[in-house]
Amino acid sequence: MAERISRQLSIVVPAYNEEGRIGPSLERLLQYGRRLKGFEILVVDDGSHDQTREVVAEVAKGESAVRLLAQPHNQGKGAAVRRGMLEAKLPHVLFTDADLSTPIEDVEKLFEAIDRVPVAIGSRAIAGSRIEVHQPFYRELMGRGFNLLVQAAATPGIHDSQCGFKLFRTETARQLFGLARLDGFAFDVEILYLCRKLGIEVVEVPVRWRNDTASKVSPVRDTLRMARDLAVIRLTHR
Repeated sequence: MAERISRQLSIVVPAYNEEGRIGPSLERLLQYGRRLKGFEILVVDDGSHDQTREVVAEVAKGESAVRLLAQPHNQGKGAAVRRGMLEAKLPHVLFTDADLSTPIEDVEKLFEAIDRVPVAIGSRAIAGSRIEVHQPFYRELMGRGFNLLVQAAATPGIHDSQCGFKLFRTETARQLFGLARLDGFAFDVEILYLCRKLGIEVVEVPVRWRNDTASKVSPVRDTLRMARDLAVIRLTHR
C-alpha cells in the first residue's frame, strides 16, 4: 500500500478540448489524492467545443473531490488557471497541465521546498531534472530562446518559467493571481515577475517531464504572442 502523505492540496487543471485524455488524467490524480490528508481537483474548462465538460461532470458525480468550473467561453489558459487558483480552498495549491507531462507524484519534491518558500516551481532546465520524452529539436530550440528572453526581460535567474507544474501556498496564490491580468500562455511569466516585484521567494525544483505530441501550443504563433506579452507585463506592473 502506498505511503500516506500528511498534506492538503488543491489541484487546478486547465482544460480546453481535452475529452480524450482528461478522464485518464483525473483517474491518476484521484488515485494520488487518496494518499493525501485532504485534496480537491478543480478542472477549469476553458470553453471547450468537445465533450470535456461532460466527461468531467460524469467523474464528479461519483467523486466529491472533483469540481468542474466552466468558463462561459474560451478565454485562454491564463484565465482558466487564475480562476482555479482563486477558488482553491486548501492550504497549498498546484496547477498542472491536463496531459500530466510532469507526473503528479513529483509534487512531493515541491512539498519539500514549499515549507521554506511560498512558491515552488517545477523545472526542466536545472540539475536533477529528467526529460523522458523530448520535444522536436526546433521546439526545444525555440523554448530555450524564449527562456533566455524571459530571463533578460522579466525573471532573471529563473531557468524554466514555462513548465506547467507550480505549487503555491494558497494565500500567496490569491495575492499573485488577484493581481495578474494576462489570459494567455505567458501568464506564468507574469506570476513570476510579480513574485520578484513583491519580494516573494521562488525556488526551482527539478522534475521529470515527457513531451505530449498532442500539445496545442504553436511554436511560432504562441512564442510570438508570449514575446509581445513580455512588454505588456512590464507596462502593466510598472
